[in-house]
Amino acid sequence: MKLESGFKRPPTVEWGTERQAQVAEIVRQEGHAKVDDLAQRFGVSTQTIRKDINAMCAGGLLRRVHGGVELSPVSAGHYDLRRVLNLGAKRSIGEAAVRIIPDEASVAVSIGTTPEMAVAFMGQHRGLRLFTNNLHVAMTAQRFETTSVTIPGGTLRAAEADIVGPTAVDFFDSYKFDVGLFGVAAVDDSGALLDLSAEDVHSREAITRNSDMRILVLDTSKFHRKAHARSGLITDVEHVICDTRPPAEICTMLHQARVALTICDEVAA
Repeated sequence: MKLESGFKRPPTVEWGTERQAQVAEIVRQEGHAKVDDLAQRFGVSTQTIRKDINAMCAGGLLRRVHGGVELSPVSAGHYDLRRVLNLGAKRSIGEAAVRIIPDEASVAVSIGTTPEMAVAFMGQHRGLRLFTNNLHVAMTAQRFETTSVTIPGGTLRAAEADIVGPTAVDFFDSYKFDVGLFGVAAVDDSGALLDLSAEDVHSREAITRNSDMRILVLDTSKFHRKAHARSGLITDVEHVICDTRPPAEICTMLHQARVALTICDEVAA
């Protein structure tokens, strides 16, 4: 299914502000936050913090409790919550990733908020042909004037707004891509790439085997997370882009395998 330029898309959820991202991180880590405490932390008025909270409650990420807020019961693992967590890191990673991608390239993009953020920075590229099984990614890219977007048919997985299973695998196996851009749920100490479901693994494998250049984008929280569906190694790609330096063992693996590692905070410095 190809989305032609000028397609009238529904409104997309905004990524939110950097302060909202930090509020989400605080609430996730501490379980609860008071409005007065948040205002003091950020050096702003309680009215300003309430505006942030109102927006996040309206989006279903937070809910009000006596004296403050907590995560909404439906937001745990929610795509929109993951969008705002580590937002600054994802922006840095996205900007770094698009510098590697040339104009006129065919690009396969996986699900995930970090790949989606990278796509959000592709608007200055000319003549991209983007292929994805994720509707968030597709709608982000659709607003770019010279980018064509192709998506598979099939059943939508509502939680992620993506199409998975044999349909997605066949879709990615039907093309040859200049670039494969993807993230993962986690990376273990051995460098193994981990996802949350076999369906996610199968789609990522199809992107990997059909791409001439593979770019793995991930923030360094992924080196401390758990996931159970395993396939591939971090050394199976040409480029790894992180916000901060990965664990020393991972850096050694990448160096020995001659995988290019971009560390965004070191580039910025």
